[in-house]
Amino acid sequence: MQVKVVSTTEVLWTGEATTVSVPSVEGDIGILTGRQPVLAVLKAGTVRITPTSGQRVTLPVQQGFVSVDEDAVTVVLDNTEDGQPLLPQQ
Repeated sequence: MQVKVVSTTEVLWTGEATTVSVPSVEGDIGILTGRQPVLAVLKAGTVRITPTSGQRVTLPVQQGFVSVDEDAVTVVLDNTEDGQPLLPQQ
């Protein structure tokens, strides 16, 4: 599936992935290829992406939302803490 993770100012990660896990306000959501469409609000935690090739990617999230439509996943993060952006972790 095609995954795009963006902040309010830039693209943080984009690529093909086999799984994505996000911390929603109603509990963690695991996303696989072919998942039903979903729109969810995110809470503080970690977005985890397993790319089709390469190492797992983790990104901190303070708040935001995730949109899943067919095999396209878009994660929008509002990651600021005291006015400073939080950086992705490898």
